[in-house]
Amino acid sequence: MREGAGLAVLVDDVLRSADLGELSSWIADQPSWSDFPFLILTQRGGSVERNPLAQRLSSALGNVGFLERPFHPTTLVSSVRTALRGRSRQYEARERIEEIRRAEAQLERRVFERTEELEAANRQLATQIAEREKAETALRQAQRLEAVGQLTSGVAHDFNNLLTVILGNVEQLQKRTDDPGVKRRLSMMAEASRRGAQLTAQMLAFSRRQKLEPRAVDLNDTVRSMRDLLQSTIGGSVHILEPDLADDLWPAMIDPTQIELVILNLAINARDAMDVGGTLKISTANVTTPEPELPEQPPAGEHVVVSVCDNGSGMTDAVLARAFEPFFTTKAVGKGSGLGLSQVFGLAKQSGGGVTIDTIAGEGTTIHLYLPRADVHPVAEQEPVHASQTAPSDNMVVLVVDDDDAVREVTAGILNDLGYLIIEAGSGGAALEVFEARVDISAVILDFAMPGMNGAEVARAMQRSRPAVPILFATGYADAEALATATDDRVVHKPFKAGELGAKLALAVA
Repeated sequence: MREGAGLAVLVDDVLRSADLGELSSWIADQPSWSDFPFLILTQRGGSVERNPLAQRLSSALGNVGFLERPFHPTTLVSSVRTALRGRSRQYEARERIEEIRRAEAQLERRVFERTEELEAANRQLATQIAEREKAETALRQAQRLEAVGQLTSGVAHDFNNLLTVILGNVEQLQKRTDDPGVKRRLSMMAEASRRGAQLTAQMLAFSRRQKLEPRAVDLNDTVRSMRDLLQSTIGGSVHILEPDLADDLWPAMIDPTQIELVILNLAINARDAMDVGGTLKISTANVTTPEPELPEQPPAGEHVVVSVCDNGSGMTDAVLARAFEPFFTTKAVGKGSGLGLSQVFGLAKQSGGGVTIDTIAGEGTTIHLYLPRADVHPVAEQEPVHASQTAPSDNMVVLVVDDDDAVREVTAGILNDLGYLIIEAGSGGAALEVFEARVDISAVILDFAMPGMNGAEVARAMQRSRPAVPILFATGYADAEALATATDDRVVHKPFKAGELGAKLALAVA
């Protein structure tokens, strides 16, 4: 039976004294589809009703048929065939059950696989939604900073024109009075104008419109050389730890003057964040950055990073979200302009780098400034060559071009006092007409940002006509890209002092 028999034919005489326990156990352990058939050959009168043995066998064996002896062979064959057909149908049922089980298992696998696919799709969708939200947030932040930058640069331009008029007239008045009280007040006005010029320089730094002179710089040397300056600036309440400077630091491509101002600015911000004193640490490192996710982050590539770390008050999420906006500050009124980090942001982006902030409210802040790796080695800085500021040659004619009447008048007055003969023009078109008509013009002082033709367009037209005539740009709107397309790299930034303008012009016509 264990080998797959289809029927067991037994004689009741054999079973009278047999132990049916093992057989009963086997029958009880059959799978659900199986009901093994037995055919018992009994003596005449051996029916279940009259034969106790038959009753016992029927109870023990289950699927039992009885055939009384003597029987006709045909009857035996018929009974056997009937039992075998029943057993065959049991095997068929087993196959169907197995097929159903296999189908159920396959269905479960498919459901599991489909569920896995749906879960993976949901995770991917959630990731895409999160990335899209992050990208939209970054885009809004970039657009907001760009809009503020455009507004800031325009304000700086107009403000510099006003400061040029104020500072120019103050210097003229200083030459015309001997009254000590008046001189003192004029000096106060001049100093206020210079402070205003510093604010506009910070505004232009944020809007990335300052003129930079980048070169390869060893930032380790820069940090070392600033140690005494930083300590004297931030005071004794803040302890400056020994800087953590990377060995074999790459040279960084940056304007050396501007990076010193930025590090000083970050140190001052750190000091202000530590109300009762604390520690400040500066470190440098070489890093390779991935693709940026936020507008303030550096582009992918090799960068040199300068990090300024403090254990001050840190920033909340709300403050961090606005940290780079110009004029945003958490300091008390009169304690800060809110241009510090915006200047850092502007310098970093204009230099091809970026800036990130790690901060925990109540624990401290670390600001990382990323600067592009230079492909050349640092070189020693050359001493500048100063032009002679002696009086110009007789009858040297200078064309002064500015759309702001007051600025043009102040500029002309300064140059008149220096001995130049002045011709004025209030627009680019008028300047070209005068330039073509007057062949005795020795130099041109040209405003950059003017309606109609800007300074670069006017300069190119003039140089096509008479390339030997030097052109000096006087601008409060230092669009570095546009100035790079101009004919000369001679620039004086508004508001300028009389001596500065005179020196630049003397150098241009020398």
